[in-house]
Amino acid sequence: MMATRLPSAETVPDPTRQLLEHGYCVLSGALPAETIGGLDHDLAQAFAVTPFCQGGFYGERTKRFGRLLARSPRAAELVMHPVILAIAEHILAPWCDCIQLNLTQAIALHPRALTQLPHRDQDMWRGPTGSIEYLVNVMWPFTPYREMNGTTLVWPDSHGAKAIEPSPDTAPIAIELDPGDALVFLGSTLHGAGGNRSFTTRRGAIVSYCLGWLKPYENQWLAYPPETARHFAPELAALVGYRQHRPNLGNYEGQCPSILLHDAPTGPIGAVDALRPDQQALIAAHVDGQRERE
Repeated sequence: MMATRLPSAETVPDPTRQLLEHGYCVLSGALPAETIGGLDHDLAQAFAVTPFCQGGFYGERTKRFGRLLARSPRAAELVMHPVILAIAEHILAPWCDCIQLNLTQAIALHPRALTQLPHRDQDMWRGPTGSIEYLVNVMWPFTPYREMNGTTLVWPDSHGAKAIEPSPDTAPIAIELDPGDALVFLGSTLHGAGGNRSFTTRRGAIVSYCLGWLKPYENQWLAYPPETARHFAPELAALVGYRQHRPNLGNYEGQCPSILLHDAPTGPIGAVDALRPDQQALIAAHVDGQRERE
């Protein structure tokens, strides 16, 4: 079976609705194929020198590497895609103050790669399932993704509350994609890479966004230390972790870590509250009450 393809990203009627209803959607032509080709070119050396993975999950005929924003400036066009960011923020907003980048990872599935174990990416965290969405994934193909070369398999309607059921009641769909297309799917959606039965290597990247208070898959501050992140646009730097998640999470010496992207503090700095409005109101009332009794 092939996926029902949506119109281009500019004219798609409601990809968020499709995502919530079925657990995945395809944005055809989300970026120009030339942009994707340029990124593939920028990463060619990394694809060549990266060793094959070890272990049955990552795949012993598969190559993977991260830190794409440090490897090519073109990677930012994937990470900061406005339609996809809006979708991710809408999906995840009920459970967090702000979202964060979970990972950027390039993937090369070589011939004879085995079919990956079907899985849900949300299971990397041990929180409640069936009611919370932790993650939004985006698969960006660099080469054509076809059933023969191991394109992503998705189980429609296996997300959300269905994620707590022992097995899905639908068959998987082999999502066929071309460079420039984007497959968006939820962290609760059952999926996995197909086996590569072709003679060519399937290359692409996955970008994912998660709740801002979670520990992300990729350690963003090590991937993009201040000397790297200070060259990012402010919105991108915030997405990779240079902002606080209220209340006071991810701070540096009690302040927003974005201070490290400018002139580094030369002396001690004081902590500054970063609270949600409800918390701020509670604290203000408490402080006012204390002062009235003085």
